[in-house]
Amino acid sequence: MNTVRPSDFIASISYDIRLAPYDIQGSIAHAKMLAKCRIIPRREAQRIIRGLTAIQRDLARGKSLPIDEDVHYAVERELIRRVGSVGGKLHTARSRNDQIALDLRLYLRERIQSIQRELTRLERAIITFAERHFGTIMPGFTHLQHAQPLLLSHHLLAYAWMLQRDKTRLSDCARRMDELPLGSAALAGTSFPIDRAAVARDLRFSRLAENSVDAVSDRDFLVEFVSDGALIMMHLSRLAEEMVLWSSPEFLFIELGAEFTSGSSIMPQKRNPDVAEVLRAETGRVYGNLINLLVILKGLPLSYNRDLQEDKPALFDTVDTLQACLEVTAPMLLSLRVNAERMRRLCDRGYLSATELADYLTETGVPFREAHGIVKRIVAYCREHGLPLERLSLPELRRFHPRFDSGALAVLSPERVVERKRSPGGTASFRVREQIRHLKRLLQ
Repeated sequence: MNTVRPSDFIASISYDIRLAPYDIQGSIAHAKMLAKCRIIPRREAQRIIRGLTAIQRDLARGKSLPIDEDVHYAVERELIRRVGSVGGKLHTARSRNDQIALDLRLYLRERIQSIQRELTRLERAIITFAERHFGTIMPGFTHLQHAQPLLLSHHLLAYAWMLQRDKTRLSDCARRMDELPLGSAALAGTSFPIDRAAVARDLRFSRLAENSVDAVSDRDFLVEFVSDGALIMMHLSRLAEEMVLWSSPEFLFIELGAEFTSGSSIMPQKRNPDVAEVLRAETGRVYGNLINLLVILKGLPLSYNRDLQEDKPALFDTVDTLQACLEVTAPMLLSLRVNAERMRRLCDRGYLSATELADYLTETGVPFREAHGIVKRIVAYCREHGLPLERLSLPELRRFHPRFDSGALAVLSPERVVERKRSPGGTASFRVREQIRHLKRLLQ
């Protein structure tokens, strides 16, 4: 039976190796500061910086670091191998505790920017889709029941606004983590005369962490990022669910591009919306990562504890999941073939003009609650006689209320209903064009 050695059990190099470029970036800034403050000689700092730069260059070319307990020891060991014992001076006035707190911020700052770019790319795909299919009318839904007619463009643009909120949440997260933890050392600060502000300027942090204990133990920014990621995935999953529903024979609203579907292993006639289904499932990964982080942190006394080593798998998996899901969603959306005729035909079912008829009656002075009841009886009459609302005659309408006139007949078509929804944010075509222009301005 194989046994796990304690040293292997606590090793994190298998996953934190991806932090190596950021560890080196922070180490170069730290070495510059040590020389500036005359904590180590300038010539030794320059030698250290040249060694770190060479390691960084080799990593970019695909070379690997020696296996060690974690990324910090691996970089330091390689540095000492290259520049000699002077490399051991790099760790003056810092600890792995403030080092990893810095590395995570540097890594996540870059990843947030990358994810925001993907969110923007998906927003642009939604706008392209909305313009491509402008004028297509579909039944809108509440409770998955036919409710009122909408422009398809209006429906899809709802997702663009969700993504816009996602980007602002990520920006808020980036602002809150924009503080330098380096210089906090293990937990109490350092007795060396360091210049934290110089390191902050070098690494483009706007402020210093105010409390050294908080600086090395804080992982709020990871929880916030993964929480933001969970919301992004929830939005993608809702979109994916509609792709699954709308491509089913019961809806027949859309057809997914062939590359985003796969065949059945037994039923030759089927094409399954596999990409959209996997998108839904991937959402659970990020939710799980969020719970994982919260459970790791919930009982930790201050300050640093080795439990925090386990924050990275949840973070890295969330980043990778978000990146992959966002990259595949935009082309999937643009692959859709829309069955506009089917969507419009279904607008004639389910009495989608009923609210508009009640609103029309309200415009004549009838209280809305009374108008609601009148139209409810009209719909019951139509159901009993197998009539759509649009087929009612004026004498039939006037049997229910004398204030109905010929203008009531004109509001019953889905096209007319859509164009009457003129309130800001509504589905009237000019309002939807306003949305598109506004989104384009935001994306610029």
